[in-house]
Amino acid sequence: MILVLNAGSSSLKIEVFDDRLSSVISGRVTNLGTTGELKLDETASEVDARNHAHALELMLAALDTAGFPLTSFTAAAHRIVHGGAVLTAPARLRPPVIATIESVIPLAPLHNPNNLAGIYALQDMAPDLPQYCSFGTAFHATNPEVATRYAIPQTHHDAGIRRYGFHGLSYANMVADFADALPERLLAFHLGNGASLCAIHNGKSIATSMGYSPLSGLTMGTRSGDIDGAAVLRMSKSLGEDETDRMLNKNAGLQALAGDNNMKTLLERKDDDAKFAVAHFCYWAARNAGSAVVAMGGLDAVAFTGGIGENAAPIRDRIMEHLACFGDVPVHVIAADEEKQIARDALALIAEGR
Repeated sequence: MILVLNAGSSSLKIEVFDDRLSSVISGRVTNLGTTGELKLDETASEVDARNHAHALELMLAALDTAGFPLTSFTAAAHRIVHGGAVLTAPARLRPPVIATIESVIPLAPLHNPNNLAGIYALQDMAPDLPQYCSFGTAFHATNPEVATRYAIPQTHHDAGIRRYGFHGLSYANMVADFADALPERLLAFHLGNGASLCAIHNGKSIATSMGYSPLSGLTMGTRSGDIDGAAVLRMSKSLGEDETDRMLNKNAGLQALAGDNNMKTLLERKDDDAKFAVAHFCYWAARNAGSAVVAMGGLDAVAFTGGIGENAAPIRDRIMEHLACFGDVPVHVIAADEEKQIARDALALIAEGR
């Protein structure tokens, strides 16, 4: 069995998969650093997890009690948000790989350190257990340079300022879900509190809406999406760099337009602000989609995933109304499952003897 870990800023999530990629059990520890909850399937209890290492210790003890001791796992696999320009495929976590993940922390300072905390903790507790990792940016490594290069001086490009793209594990899982039925030119939407799209041509990402960070592209729950750099500079002069960063990532998007980032709530509301926020979300999703269709040279199908993409039919319908100019194409809804993709990647590496 494979133990999949996702160490976030204030939580630790786990899911166990068997060798056929069937989910066996899942759980999470929340509110690290204060009073939170440990949930394992339907069992929940209050815990005070000090940090990721303590949270993992508590979760492994709960798994053992549930009949899944550490010795029952063939390997562990981790979600890493950013692999930079070097780590563009799943990998076994050996010292050089870990060192490279550490080296790209400046590209994901809020995420990679937490991901690494889960790796370090498990290394200490089970040094002989093989560990693997999958990267949220890796699926977009097939984008051509013309799609990833910003028109900036070479020195800044060499320093890592380029488009990377995110939600790659979600898109990779979508491709695997389609299997032999994968359309040649697939416009894929991952719509949740974070939202992006991807132009998938013959199973490969050739363009995506997120760039250097997850801030760019579509209107999102609390992120602004695309905004002129000069506007950011002006706001930064007024608010300061840190507050501008916080505003654009935490207090923008649907939250700024309607005072709420919950799409279900916005769809239920009848006021003008809520209606405008929904319209803005759909308009910019479709407008970004136009560029993705150009990148693919046409469109054969559209697929939606993510919390909004899977559950909000009115949003899917409105986006497709905008895209009617590209013809009547099949629309698919795919369950988001990044953990399954991480387990799939680990099993493939194990099968290759890596």
